[in-house]
Amino acid sequence: MTWVNTTGYEDTLFRVRKKKGEAKVVDAPSPAIEAPIADAHTHLGPGDAPLVLARAAAHGVDFICTIATATDDLDVVYAQLDTWREDAREVLARIAPAVPDVPRVRIAAGCHPHDASKFTPEVRARLIEVLHDPRTCAVGEIGLDYYYNNSEPEAQRRVFREQLRIAHEAGLPVQLHVRDAHAEAFEILQEEGFPAAGVMLHCCSLPPDELRPWIDAGCYISYGGAITFGRSDDAREAAALVPAGRVLTETDAPYMTPVPLRGSKCESAHTVFTCAKLAEVFGCAPGDARRALLQRFHDNALELLDKEPTAWQTA
Repeated sequence: MTWVNTTGYEDTLFRVRKKKGEAKVVDAPSPAIEAPIADAHTHLGPGDAPLVLARAAAHGVDFICTIATATDDLDVVYAQLDTWREDAREVLARIAPAVPDVPRVRIAAGCHPHDASKFTPEVRARLIEVLHDPRTCAVGEIGLDYYYNNSEPEAQRRVFREQLRIAHEAGLPVQLHVRDAHAEAFEILQEEGFPAAGVMLHCCSLPPDELRPWIDAGCYISYGGAITFGRSDDAREAAALVPAGRVLTETDAPYMTPVPLRGSKCESAHTVFTCAKLAEVFGCAPGDARRALLQRFHDNALELLDKEPTAWQTA
């Protein structure tokens, strides 16, 4: 084994840390989610990636899209992903031997808006190189973030436009990170053109009036742990307006841990809680109706993010 378990646990249980470092076991949704699950946006990394993948498989997650950030972990993700999956199979055999395999994993690669000021010609060249890798399924996460402004807005806009043009050329969909800048990001997409391969608005929490233009433009809307938060009534109202064929589920792990696991590190297995909440939002009780709805959400992820390599990638 080449990985290091830093959690202290190797099982399929959900836990949340309480005072004095104690961990409380939290029940999974009951009855169990009836359909396979996709985590359309997460951040696998060194350390516990094999355990994360094994635990995800044990809870019904069979597809994951992980992010490789052009200025940070890109080389690590591409170099280590296959090893992580092989190590995960060994973990899975111990913690859930009845589960046949670990999730299929694809990669979205891009320059995060926080790092737009670091998007040098060398970084761009390396990004283009990995976008040709057949494991790459999207350009992302890209966009605008005016909440933190870790890069100047002008640099963010320039790099966003450049990566949209790359996505058009490559025939790949994009995964968008947009915060406090949705109107401007939408305007840039209108000017550059929405990539024909698809647009995914990641970690969405927009209210109905702000989400409507994205729905009308045919974008995929991806929901993570925030949809379970007590303060997210507006986001839940908006989610109910999205056609089922455009909804995705994600975690954005290790961030955005859903209720009832707030305070613990998020991971792909936690998508089960988001799925359960979204089914409630869509008015589907457990059983056949929920199975059909969540199967649709799962299949949306495969249709967007698990396509065959594009002609550009194979050229």
